[in-house]
Amino acid sequence: MALFGQKALGDLTEREVLALAIANEEEDSRIYQLFAEACTESFPASARIFEDMAAEEREHRTSLFEVYRARFGEHLPPIRREDVRGFLTRRPVWWTKNLSPDRMREEAAIMEMQAANFYDKAASQTLDTRIRELFLHLAEIERGHRKKADQLKEAHLDDTAQGAEDAARHRQFVLTYVQPGLAGLIDGSVSTLAPLFAAAFATHNNWNTFLVGLAASVGAGISMGITEAMSDDGIISGRGSPWLRGLVCGAMTAIGGIGHSLPYLVPDSMANAFYIATAIAAAIVAVELIAIAWIRTKYMDTPFLRSVFQVVVGGVLVLLAGIFIGSA
Repeated sequence: MALFGQKALGDLTEREVLALAIANEEEDSRIYQLFAEACTESFPASARIFEDMAAEEREHRTSLFEVYRARFGEHLPPIRREDVRGFLTRRPVWWTKNLSPDRMREEAAIMEMQAANFYDKAASQTLDTRIRELFLHLAEIERGHRKKADQLKEAHLDDTAQGAEDAARHRQFVLTYVQPGLAGLIDGSVSTLAPLFAAAFATHNNWNTFLVGLAASVGAGISMGITEAMSDDGIISGRGSPWLRGLVCGAMTAIGGIGHSLPYLVPDSMANAFYIATAIAAAIVAVELIAIAWIRTKYMDTPFLRSVFQVVVGGVLVLLAGIFIGSA
């Protein structure tokens, strides 16, 4: 709702304040339930924590609605957070689906703090003693949820469950960030070698070679990013947000190609400029290939020497192809 169409909390009637509190509790319970569903497969212990929190929010809604029914009847006026000026709204559902369990718990803490502040303000303006006491009671409960959440965490997250969640979190990190980034780095570092060195040995002109390398890197970054985003929506594979993976993959592709293109910014006016730039570019390529091998060893459990051999052989073949074509 537009700002000029909103009400201040102090302008709401008791009926509207109580209805808003009911709507808030219902929405928060749905968010916690969504958190629980998102955690069910990989983080079952955290899922149980959020299920308990959702159940408690539903109990709050029931208590509030009983008071509302006794005072105003069955019909709830259509009022939401968005209708109240200065009220902090919840993040959209599509955003919350991609949070880690730890980030979900942080988001829950913010939600509880906002709810406590709301109940304090609501209590200060209601004339009904019973409603005021209920609001103050709920404010204290919301403030105590941090302690309650810690208790739930201790109850559900024992050492075994925590170890399983840590392993699942590491797996999710690898699937969402490492794999797309590694694929991009490999493509950017290796596939751009052929056009870059073909242009270098065909023209012996550093500036023109840099433009070819830049174009190849940016083009490959865009292509790989779109390909990664469109190839898997993450629903079945559990690899995370497709656009996040696409962004990581595209950025690493561009970085991998631009890295060994930058040496060709050496001015052509310098003595032996072409050979200086080419030597620096070759050294950067070697660093890139070693970095790829190290990442594969650290996150993919690939033996380092085997990984070095694989990436070096592939890189050398592409490099020789570029030099051969450019020298023809």
